[in-house]
Amino acid sequence: MASPPVGHHTDAAMANLSRRALAFGLPLGLVGGSALQLLTTARSAAEAPAAGASPRPVVSHVTPLAQIRIGRFTVTALTDGYADMPYTFFPGRTAAQVEQAAVAQFVARPSGVRFVFNQYLIEDGARRILLDTGPAGSIGQTGALPQALAAVGVRRDQIDAVIVTHMHEDHMGGLVASGQNNYPNAELYIDRREIRHWTDPAKRAGAPDYLQNSFRMASEVVKLYPRLQAIDGEREVAPGVSIIDLTGHTPGHIGVRIADAGQSLIMVSDMLFPVVHPQATDVGFVFEQDRAAAQAMRDRFFPLAASEGALIAATHMPFPGLGRVVLDRGQMRWQVADWALQS
Repeated sequence: MASPPVGHHTDAAMANLSRRALAFGLPLGLVGGSALQLLTTARSAAEAPAAGASPRPVVSHVTPLAQIRIGRFTVTALTDGYADMPYTFFPGRTAAQVEQAAVAQFVARPSGVRFVFNQYLIEDGARRILLDTGPAGSIGQTGALPQALAAVGVRRDQIDAVIVTHMHEDHMGGLVASGQNNYPNAELYIDRREIRHWTDPAKRAGAPDYLQNSFRMASEVVKLYPRLQAIDGEREVAPGVSIIDLTGHTPGHIGVRIADAGQSLIMVSDMLFPVVHPQATDVGFVFEQDRAAAQAMRDRFFPLAASEGALIAATHMPFPGLGRVVLDRGQMRWQVADWALQS
């Protein structure tokens, strides 16, 4: 994937934010789920590359998994891998300031801020719903999602639905890796504004090189998935699984709320980035389509999430991406969710 030039501004997209998004996604009394189960499954010798073969673009020899219960739902955090984003990719702060923040948080790397690509499998005994499919080798050290699904005994043809939070390549690459439909029995849910934007020839022609993969993949998704459903606004896609509008990062960026038995989890996708968030809502990311709208959504979302104690899942936060926004001496920070090994 081509890298964006330092300081480059992407085209402005829709700045109209849903005033109901947070009221719908973060109701009063949101208390989260039960204890988090964290597991690590070793990769078997049979999965290792043969001598002389090219290595698969997977993150490592282990498959990290984490599960949490939300009422009747089991939510499993999976990961497709990771990539390091240069310190120059965070408009609103200098590269030196971002690196200094990473040093202070003990996560600094010479190559930049590490972005994990987390995906979430939602199961209730009747349906399996997958949230995003990762970049599948198109970015960084990725391509591990099929292995992660296999570790929990799930094949891609057993997924009933895939919700795509937005059509950046790192969220839909797994759908069309190798130019084929990799989830043949799944309904696909994508916001109509996303589809309209990423399949517009004029927008593709005017887009920078680093977004071309996303435009190409979007066209493949539309062509290869006849069960694609273009959704309009907030709606329930299955009992207890609802779409919420988090527009800003892209024209039709959405989140997903899972709720049952008085427990809730809200998956916010690219509303939240490591090192810089939630401390500074004015710090963006170079791939944001409308930075003003993205900041406005963070300005609304983070304080409300903190006041509610909302349990959050975020795509690029350190695995498993589960935590809360908390107010600490007047400053917002990310608090990793408690977890415990369960028998």
